[in-house]
Parts: sequence; structure tokens; C-alpha cells
Amino acid sequence: MAPAIKTAIGAVFAAAIIAVVWMFVLPIFAREGFVMGRGDYALTTTANEPFTQTTLEGAPSAVFFGFTHCPDICPTTLGDISLWQDELGAEAADLRVFFITVDPERDTLALLDQYVSWLPGAVGVSGPEDQIRRTEKAFAAASQKEWLEDGDYTMAHTSKVLLFDRGGDFVDAISYQEDPASAVAKLRRAMDAG
Repeated sequence: MAPAIKTAIGAVFAAAIIAVVWMFVLPIFAREGFVMGRGDYALTTTANEPFTQTTLEGAPSAVFFGFTHCPDICPTTLGDISLWQDELGAEAADLRVFFITVDPERDTLALLDQYVSWLPGAVGVSGPEDQIRRTEKAFAAASQKEWLEDGDYTMAHTSKVLLFDRGGDFVDAISYQEDPASAVAKLRRAMDAG
């Protein structure tokens, strides 16, 4: 089997595992008093500001976990967010987008800034590995390093966009390549709540 096919199969398998974790772990957290986005984590944004649970307060937010070397999910999702913003027009002016790296080893703040700066309202977020893992736990997200045959690696990661209202409360999640009308309706709900 060709190396590219093996890599693609591995990535699909890892994404499936993460999807199953999302479907089954999130309800467990909900039953145990888990509150999405809340936790003891401290990262830094590309605007050189702290990113903590209180950062989600004050304006509606979309939170997405990814990495700058992502071949498909991350650039596609950032493009989708741009299309959703276009559809929302002036309504999207207050929407903040936080792109949290799952690969702090490679994703410096400067690289993250280059990666997301074209998207209105978007900032990159990074920090030490242990803080990234704490943040993933607070958002019921997951990631895993996947080694490639050439010695490089990729990251399997949660691909949902998590939506929070002005009060910093979780409203809904948008799935990877969800129907645009559904995604925009969820964004409107998040922007109108709180």
C-alpha cells in the first residue's frame, strides 16, 4: 500500500476515534458537573493577551482546536468560518474566533498569527504543552500526534467549532463541514444569547 494511502487511512481512523470520544465523553462530563470552557488553564493569544476561561466573556466566541501544518480540516474550517461571517454580514462584527493549537511544538505565536490573521476577529492561541492539554480537557477536545513514515508527524484532533455566548457560556457546536445554513443559525443563536 502506498505511504500516502496509509497516512490517509490512519488520519481517518484517528478522526473517527476522536469523534467517538466527543460523542461519548461529552455526556459523561455533563453528568458530572462539567462546564464547557471552564477550567484551570492559561494560554497566550497572538495579540499577546492571556487566554483563560474569563476570555470567553464579553463577546460571542467561536473556539476551534487545530494546527498550522494541518493539511485539510483546519484550512477548510477557517474558510468555512469566513463564509459564515460573510453570510452574517454586520452581525458578525462582534464574533471572536480563537484558534487553539494542538501542536505547540511547531506552532509559535508568530506562525499562528500568520495562519489566522486574514480571518476577521481571529486570533491564535498557544502555550506550554501541559496548558494545551488542560485547555483541551476544559473544552472536551482531544488531539493525538500521529507519526508519518517519513519521520514527520501530523495531529489528529477534534474538529468541531465550539460556540459561546457573551457570558462565556457554551451554546452549541458546529461539526466539520456542517450545512452552512445550520452553522449560521447556530452562530446567530450564540450571538443572541447571553
